[in-house]
Amino acid sequence: MPLPAPFDKLRLPVIGSPLFIVSGPELVIAQCKAGIVGAFPALNARPSGVLDEWLHRIAEELAAHNRDHPDRPAAPFAVNQIVHRTNNRLDEDMDVCAKWQVPMVITSLGAREDVNRAVHDWGGIVLHDVIDDRFARKAIDKGADGLIPVAAGAGGHAGGLSPFAFMAELRTWFDGLIALSGAIAHGRSVLAAQAMGADFAYIGSPWIATHEANAPENYKQGIVEGAAGDIVYTNLFTGIHGNYLKSSIVNAGLDPGNLPVSDPSKMNFGSGGNTEAKAWKDIWGSGQGIGMVGAVEGVAERVDRLEAEYHAAIAALTANTAPYSR
Repeated sequence: MPLPAPFDKLRLPVIGSPLFIVSGPELVIAQCKAGIVGAFPALNARPSGVLDEWLHRIAEELAAHNRDHPDRPAAPFAVNQIVHRTNNRLDEDMDVCAKWQVPMVITSLGAREDVNRAVHDWGGIVLHDVIDDRFARKAIDKGADGLIPVAAGAGGHAGGLSPFAFMAELRTWFDGLIALSGAIAHGRSVLAAQAMGADFAYIGSPWIATHEANAPENYKQGIVEGAAGDIVYTNLFTGIHGNYLKSSIVNAGLDPGNLPVSDPSKMNFGSGGNTEAKAWKDIWGSGQGIGMVGAVEGVAERVDRLEAEYHAAIAALTANTAPYSR
């Protein structure tokens, strides 16, 4: 479907997914200036009053960029809201988002009609992340504008469905916005997401290994040195299944091949835990696509690379050849 303004003028059809702890103003601003949607979880701004400061800074710096570079304006930004009942900041954070008229709100862990209406009242759009078709239908029924199918291989909290199966099912009944998530770390994968019917590629783990990310250096190096086989899928750390770097599990003194199953009713988001090791501080989320991340670099350089790979993939398909070089 045609993308709504201002999302119709992106340099690439990419949303930088909101990364718990890792995504802050520096990363979001760099992503938006580079021409892709930057996003961060509202809960990253701590204490709650910091959210207003972050949005003020983001709005000011992007406006200044647009004044100085009218030929290449910044992409819009997004804020992720955890709408689960355990988030006691939601109402306050939504008021701050309304103040700054956040262009896109990404909702997680339960769809809520009141949240969707609030975003629509200030002119924003809502994408809701889902792990299967049943949750997708509920989200749209409750007024979400679009979906983020979190397919197998996505970093952090993730589902187990193949993106091919997931996208095919969704497009049998839904013709609205879709941002596909799951092991996307190369420009040709962005094109593949579009070929499957997605409007955006939803990319997370590659941004961890950037200079602007709020992540420790050994986490960034773990992304660079890791590959798909270094990812462990477990619900131990938060009560919800997710993908994590094996090296961080080993460093926490745990056996990644023999992890117990957690009680989902005791879900948490990293403030305590089902183990002494805390997600996401000690146990690091990561998707299976990190084998395509070769170095820690700036966001601008990573977007340049994605763009070159994306256009090379288009050219190769047009010429009926395969763009297999990294």
